[in-house]
Amino acid sequence: MAFSSAIARPMQLGSRVMQWTSSVIVMGLTAHFIHHGPRGQHILYQEVIAVLSVVFFLPGFISPFLPRALSRFVLAIDIVFSYLWLTSFIFSAQDYSTRACYFSSPAGVGCKRKKANEAFIFLAFVFTFFGMFLEVAALWAHRKETVTRQPVVTDKEVGPRQPLDAPAATPAAI
Repeated sequence: MAFSSAIARPMQLGSRVMQWTSSVIVMGLTAHFIHHGPRGQHILYQEVIAVLSVVFFLPGFISPFLPRALSRFVLAIDIVFSYLWLTSFIFSAQDYSTRACYFSSPAGVGCKRKKANEAFIFLAFVFTFFGMFLEVAALWAHRKETVTRQPVVTDKEVGPRQPLDAPAATPAAI
C-alpha cells in the first residue's frame, strides 16, 4: 500500500493538533512559574519558545490542504522549532531531573507541575520532529499523485517507411 494524501492529511492534522496543544500547555505552565517565583533564564526561554510556537504553528493546520503553497514554509518552521524545543527540553531536564526538583527555579512550586511541564515540552518536541517527516511525506505523495503523464504515441503506420535521413515529404509530392 502506497502512502497517499488521503493517509497523510489526517496524520498531519493529528500531529499539528498535538504539537499546538502541547505548546499551549507549556505556555500556561511556564506562565504560572513566572508568576509564582523567580524568573530564571531557562523559564523565560521556555515561555518565549512556547509563545512563538503557538503563533508559528498555525499555518501547519492549513498545510495539508494547500501542500504546494505552504509545505516548504511549514517545513522550515518545523526544522527551526524542533531544535528550539529540543533545547528547551534539555534545559527542563537539567532543572527538574538532576537535583532536588522542589528547590529548582521557581522554588516552592510543586514537582508535579514541573514534571508535567517537562513532559509537555518533550511532547512538543516529538510532534514537531514527526511533523517534519509527515510534511515531506505528504508533499511527496501530493507530487506523485499530481504528476501529468505524457501520452504514449505508437507508430501504427503499415508499410515501408522513409529512411530517417531522407528529405521530408511535402504535400505536393504526395
